[in-house]
Amino acid sequence: MRTTRTKRPRPTPHRSAHRTPFLAAALALTVALAGLVGLGGAGTAQGAVPTVPGWDLQWSDDFNGANRALPSAANWQTDTGHSYPGGPANWGTGEIQNYTASPDNLSLDGNGNLRITALRDSAGNWTSGRIESKRADFKAPAGGTLRIESRLQMPNVTGAAAAGYWPAFWALGAPYRGNYWNWPAIGEFDIMENVNGLNSVWGVLHCGVNPGGPCNETTGIGASRVCPGASCQSAFHTYRFEWDRSVTPNELRWYVDDQQYHTVRQNQMDATSWASMTDHAGYFLLLNLAIGGAFPDALGGPTPTAATVPGHSMLVDYVGVWTRGGGTTTPPPSTGSSTLYALPGAALGNSSGSASSATLTSAGGVNSDGTPRNPQVFTSSGITRTYNGGATQFDLFVDAGTTVGNGVQVRVSYDRTGSGVWDRTETYQYFATDPLPGYEHYTQAQGLKSATGTLGNLVNGKVRIEIWNAIGGGASTVGTGNQSVVRIPYS
Repeated sequence: MRTTRTKRPRPTPHRSAHRTPFLAAALALTVALAGLVGLGGAGTAQGAVPTVPGWDLQWSDDFNGANRALPSAANWQTDTGHSYPGGPANWGTGEIQNYTASPDNLSLDGNGNLRITALRDSAGNWTSGRIESKRADFKAPAGGTLRIESRLQMPNVTGAAAAGYWPAFWALGAPYRGNYWNWPAIGEFDIMENVNGLNSVWGVLHCGVNPGGPCNETTGIGASRVCPGASCQSAFHTYRFEWDRSVTPNELRWYVDDQQYHTVRQNQMDATSWASMTDHAGYFLLLNLAIGGAFPDALGGPTPTAATVPGHSMLVDYVGVWTRGGGTTTPPPSTGSSTLYALPGAALGNSSGSASSATLTSAGGVNSDGTPRNPQVFTSSGITRTYNGGATQFDLFVDAGTTVGNGVQVRVSYDRTGSGVWDRTETYQYFATDPLPGYEHYTQAQGLKSATGTLGNLVNGKVRIEIWNAIGGGASTVGTGNQSVVRIPYS
């Protein structure tokens, strides 16, 4: 299991309280313009994820499937309960619902949408849904731009009946996974937030330190506006975030229906805060419908109330991630390291392919710490590259389902000349998985257990990774295709 960290007071990721002057102004604008906005039809899924001229699609989900089917397990993991294991209670925000994997709360609607529904039982307990992308490497390429977009409809409920509704589409920095106490330094991009059925969309950046810092935490740097044309609640709208590294200073931009309403620039903060937010592996995406908490309470609290009506849903037509210019969405670290993907069929490849998985057999109660036992083996051959003096890095997606404390372990070996002799072997400390279904990130930060030999230039060489369960009594899964990677220190 993950180590439970000492809880220290701090509000949270997932958008904090937003108790800011811009809220008051935005709320006033919403009220002033409410009578001017038409209430158009609800709209439907528009089909395939759109082709965007000038942009390259890196990843997407258009939520096609049968009514009440769960979202793609290859693309998404489902959060359940009232917190991450070892993380802040109530997801750090004060929201009150219990997230479940029930199709009553979280499912496809059979019409090309994801449906997240907030429900209340006879005892007054609320349930809802929250998912996050398995991939956590969404990042603007060096010299290019990242685009994250969703077409969705907020819960179609307004007024007193909407008190406490808090739908959101957002992204968190990858280092948050498995830590849960490094917010806000790792960054949070709130692409679409709404509370209490107000006809307004909020876009917010969280960064730096809490409280205070360059992002004015726990507030964040935010802006809001009414939805163009039909209200946010009555129709689908397209919500977009861009991270632009092609301009100086770099920019972060927020849009609704292609209309830009918020910008944050690199020169608005110190270099350390910007680097902490941008110089990691990337971001993962989240979609959820919360009930109650700091943000809705700030604008109408306390929420929910007796008048709040359950049963309303956020509908998501598609989510897409594009890049433009520069390199790939997951550029190698600045040391010049090369990225290899663990692929189906035991290969290490330069390109990722589609998401898939491989089974790690149970350790069977035998302690195999440091010695591979029935490992999954991935190998790349014929590599000629120059050693740059760096170190091995890896990011493996692993999951033990509901099994408690499987110890997934990895060994990375280098045959510098393809002679069949492994000149360098690195064995890393095992990663104790949690008992909740959903991929976790096992990285080199777990620590080096042992190493033999030395690294040097590869001339027709080989690289091999072996992954196995070192301890525990159940099988595990390792993500392959576009999921697990090893970054070797070669250019």
